[in-house]
Amino acid sequence: MSTTNQINIEIPQTVIDEVIQKLQECKTALAPYLQGLTADERQSLFKMGNKTVATVQKTKKYVDTNPEFVPAYMDSEEFLKDEKVVTQLSSIINLTAQLNSDADDTMMLAGSEALQSALLYYGQVKEAHSKGIPTAKPIYEDLSERFKRGNNKKKTA
Repeated sequence: MSTTNQINIEIPQTVIDEVIQKLQECKTALAPYLQGLTADERQSLFKMGNKTVATVQKTKKYVDTNPEFVPAYMDSEEFLKDEKVVTQLSSIINLTAQLNSDADDTMMLAGSEALQSALLYYGQVKEAHSKGIPTAKPIYEDLSERFKRGNNKKKTA
């Protein structure tokens, strides 16, 4: 099995610590304004998508310029506050989604390469163990637990 090294980086721990600290600061700053939802609550909500965000923003402009059409049973102040929160948080959501995607892709690539190397090392240890090299035995016994394959065949009764 030959491997191609697609990623060759080392992230200094100081950078990781700084990013974690800043993300924690962001989380703390927003905490009083954010609200968690249960899975059922999320499912039951009327949801906004890309097209409906534009619709809500356009409606906001009409509410501002033509308030005579606001129904008496609609709380226009709450509508304007909700629309503002959507607009404010969308830039944060977009930035964090990009960061999450890039970090996840990088971790996936590095993890894939690390696992391939671990398999190569295990294969060498397994070979050494099968040839009776004494120093390979404890390593093989330890790692073999991690590399056991499950039996995919169904047992028939």
